[in-house]
Amino acid sequence: MSLLQASDISVRHGSTAVLEGVNLDLTAGEIVTIVGPNGSGKSTLLRVLIGALKPNKGKVTRAKGLQIGYVPQKLHIDPTMPLTVRRFLNLPASVGDDAAQAALDTAGVTELGKRQMTDLSGGQFQRVMLARAILGKPDVLMLDEATQGLDQPGSASFYRQIEEVRRKMGCAVLMVSHELHVVMSASDRVICLNGHVCCEGTPEVVSAAPAYRELFGTGTGGALALYRHDHDHHHDHDHDHPQTHEAAE
Repeated sequence: MSLLQASDISVRHGSTAVLEGVNLDLTAGEIVTIVGPNGSGKSTLLRVLIGALKPNKGKVTRAKGLQIGYVPQKLHIDPTMPLTVRRFLNLPASVGDDAAQAALDTAGVTELGKRQMTDLSGGQFQRVMLARAILGKPDVLMLDEATQGLDQPGSASFYRQIEEVRRKMGCAVLMVSHELHVVMSASDRVICLNGHVCCEGTPEVVSAAPAYRELFGTGTGGALALYRHDHDHHHDHDHDHPQTHEAAE
């Protein structure tokens, strides 16, 4: 079943075309990763899909009653303001203790409720952001470069958590990745974006596509590398870089 459909989306900033003729169809339960170079319109497309930005052309069709959970690229937390994880989950609307704890459990940070947000590592911060996004039991979970600032083990661990969220909740996942050659192994589909959709398909199909190789070169022998569990079996978020108060990256 189609949950979210973008048809012929075009976005311009002044005379500059950011997106041109983009089509996307997200179906229930699938994991889709969007890759592309800086300035390719990845974050702009997400903003259009969630309704935060009106396209100059085209339309977005959402399933009736569609719930979207969103994990942004960055979030600034004032380091002088005391804010526990549990209080953070009450923003912008208060939630019950059971619901908050269930979201933390699903996000893999069961014990963090009393911790200060500014004391979390990068990976822990992102998992708390994930918990907040899934509080509303979304049909679609969107993540905008959610592993930026994490090292490879930290990214792999976070991706594994996303797979677990999809398994538990059955939600579709639409993820923008800043890592040009590396996507989550569970991705059902990869979309290569550079202002327009250059190519899309399974990771194997996209990595063999001339448009992908033209954009990203052959830094990994032309292959699209995948995070696989045998690479990160013993890693967890203790490997993440410490979280700074500048941004949740």
